[in-house]
Amino acid sequence: MDKILERYERYSYAEREFVGTDSELQENWSLEYAKLKAKIEILQKNQRHYNGEDLENMSLKELQNLEQQLDSALKQIRARKYQLVQESISELQKKEKALQEQNNQLGKKLKEKEKELAQQTRSEQPSQGQNSPSFLIPQMLPSNNIGVNYEARSTREEEGNRPQPRPTTLMPPWMLRHVNE
Repeated sequence: MDKILERYERYSYAEREFVGTDSELQENWSLEYAKLKAKIEILQKNQRHYNGEDLENMSLKELQNLEQQLDSALKQIRARKYQLVQESISELQKKEKALQEQNNQLGKKLKEKEKELAQQTRSEQPSQGQNSPSFLIPQMLPSNNIGVNYEARSTREEEGNRPQPRPTTLMPPWMLRHVNE
């Protein structure tokens, strides 16, 4: 029974403390509310002053203080903007350097390909010779007109089957691919 009474007293004492602290909390909240409301009013007043509003009621010292605050804020803004521009320039210079290096590499590859192609064409030219059929363009193509080429054929047959000199035409190798196809 004593234990029950002790528990009852503890709980009732704790409840009394809670009720007492609740009223203290209420007072603290009302004080906190008043402080926050005053801070908000000051901040709104400062914001209006920064925007150039309600300056008529300010003293000379307050105006000078406001001017100093605005100057320091502008310096900070300019410094931050300068920093961002410098970072951007640095990044763009890195990109430029990378692109220049890539351009140089591609230029080297292009020169190597040109050298390989030139060597390839030099090695192909002597082996093919100047009288090679790949260098020759046929002058006479077979005709569908029977009577027109008849005289030309008969004169060739009369002269015999001796080979007639073919005209040689030197063309660049890159054009020969199209001609021979």
